[in-house]
Amino acid sequence: MMMLMKMIKGLAMMVFIGYLFLWVITPTYVFKKKWILSVRAHTTSTYFGTQGPTMLLYTLPVLIMAVLGSVYLHLRKKANQNRDEGDKEATSDNLSIWRRPMIIKGLGIVSIIELAFFVMFIALIVWSFTTYLHVSFAGINQKTAAKKGEEVWQSKLSSVALRFGLIGNLCLVFLFFPVTRGSSILSLFGLTSEASIKYHIWLGHIVMTLFTLHGVCYIIYWIVTKQTSEMVKWAKTDISNVAGELALVAGLIMWATTFPRIRRKMFEVFFYTHHLYILFVVFFVFHVGIAYASMMLPGFYLFMIDRFLRFLQSKGNVRLVSSRVLPCETLELNFSKSRGLNYTPTSIIFINIPSISKAQWHPFTITSSSNLEPEKLSVMIKSEGSWSRKLYQMLSSPNSIDRLDVCVEGPYGPIATNFLRHDMLVMVSGGSGITPFTSIFRELVYTTETLKCKAPKILLISAFKNSSDLTMLELLLPSSGAPIEFSKLELQIEAYVTREKQPVTNDKKLVSTIWLKPNPSDAPITPVLGQNGWLWLGAIIVSSFVVFLVSMGLVTRFYIYPIDKNTNKVYSLGSRAALNMLLICVSIMITCYMGFWWNKKRNAMDSKQIQNMEGATPVNSPNSWFYNADKELESMPQQSLYQSTNVHFGERPDLKRIMFEQKESSVGVLVCGPKKMRHEVANICSSGLASNLHFESISFSW
Repeated sequence: MMMLMKMIKGLAMMVFIGYLFLWVITPTYVFKKKWILSVRAHTTSTYFGTQGPTMLLYTLPVLIMAVLGSVYLHLRKKANQNRDEGDKEATSDNLSIWRRPMIIKGLGIVSIIELAFFVMFIALIVWSFTTYLHVSFAGINQKTAAKKGEEVWQSKLSSVALRFGLIGNLCLVFLFFPVTRGSSILSLFGLTSEASIKYHIWLGHIVMTLFTLHGVCYIIYWIVTKQTSEMVKWAKTDISNVAGELALVAGLIMWATTFPRIRRKMFEVFFYTHHLYILFVVFFVFHVGIAYASMMLPGFYLFMIDRFLRFLQSKGNVRLVSSRVLPCETLELNFSKSRGLNYTPTSIIFINIPSISKAQWHPFTITSSSNLEPEKLSVMIKSEGSWSRKLYQMLSSPNSIDRLDVCVEGPYGPIATNFLRHDMLVMVSGGSGITPFTSIFRELVYTTETLKCKAPKILLISAFKNSSDLTMLELLLPSSGAPIEFSKLELQIEAYVTREKQPVTNDKKLVSTIWLKPNPSDAPITPVLGQNGWLWLGAIIVSSFVVFLVSMGLVTRFYIYPIDKNTNKVYSLGSRAALNMLLICVSIMITCYMGFWWNKKRNAMDSKQIQNMEGATPVNSPNSWFYNADKELESMPQQSLYQSTNVHFGERPDLKRIMFEQKESSVGVLVCGPKKMRHEVANICSSGLASNLHFESISFSW
């Protein structure tokens, strides 16, 4: 199986390299005047017209990568299910130096590899722009400008405006890959959508900068050449300027709300305006025509498949079993899940509670382990925004509700983790940043106690503002089920309470558990496409595209071709674009729904019948020892956790000293907390003063 996986991944990488090479040569004279003409001569047909060659060159390679990635990830998932200690990778990593973090102003924390790829992408943009201009300017002179009634500089301005648009399209090609949550391409490269959001942000800024320059330059050109009527032109068989302007306006509105100051203070404005991407894409296609838009089609096509599958998953309510209510205005929600749903530590899930807001979806890092707790999925929610405060008030009030409708999307996360390759893990958290480390801890407990494998030592450094926040440490232990043992796991917790000089006597209630009644229609959380989800995703990509090609071919051959004869001068480009977009949507909806319906039917057969529970039953948590250290410790796990914890009042952790004191040959360093803390840890790991420190890049939501 390993050999087959390497062959599939190698083939996908070859396709990827070829795809990048295609973009490198696209702006050249040889490609424009020779190669593309030869391809069109051999592939233009009465079924696909001039759109066929573009899809062959620019769409098909990406879809092939996505399908190969789906098969590879399916095989890897099967291999991971049979893991043992032999799966532990060697701690010596030839690429470790390239994964060291760097702090770049404007980019944040990036690895040397990320920075190298970013520089190469900028180089591709510069190369493409200069090559386009070189080829274009070679054909501009006094004679050619005079034929248009222009001066040379005006013709060159028009050429520059067009090339800004072409380079913007190049960036637009990659814009939707990072936000495709269930992407097989991202997972193939070891990335997750949550960790790749920064790439979407970078690309978004570049795209809108280039498209803005594209529009502004054309407006200036039309004004100086007295062609302002072009601004209201919607040509039947040519570029539609009005559609381009509408796409630009939609993009500018989205762009204006993405800047940090606006996004943080008015997140809902940012969230809702970002749905203008639909208008942006639709009018972009009307602007350039479907044939040219096929260059950016594959990324958006995969995004649409993912988006519709998420829509189907989110339509049903899931069973919320219980909630742990902590004194520090924090909740742990415990959901029922099917045994067939597996996820890795640090995975996230999106949650919607219609009684609070039907439109708002919030991501939260999963705190449970699908191996240790096969029938339960847990998340921690800190009351920090209006949505989470309302939820906390609903569940913590004396007259607490006994039912709550919840919808979810996900989970999403890395295909695998490499924590076992280290001899020690240093996990640094600030406040609710402890959330992802809970899932890592529980997974390592499963590794040592069930698989009987050796796990790295754990040093958890947690900083809290108040002593009540210490109760978050209790979430390291599951709330129900058989007591877990972690005697074979070397754990040390250093907890720092920064705003209190000494323990505070507090008469607040202890951690309590609220049990909720399920509705008859509630179901356990199940994988949207079943246990073989990656294979189903590959099948949906293939079948939906085949359905689209067949339907488009028939429409073109028997409806458009008799009118246009492949001249693109008779049949409206807008009508052709609208037909293609409709066929794409229908093809995706049909195939996604069939795959979802089939797996939903199987999940219903496999899932246990939900049992109604009478009333909400708040009880004191048996492990509320942080809030009342004098009470009797009721079980060995809580006693072991208590003995492993040192609490420091009125001080902050000296992270540099603590990390440099770790002498193990390979120390994985993870951090989740405020920006200042993340940058401090990244600087320590990248300083080069301790070669055994390896910064692990993971993403979190809470």
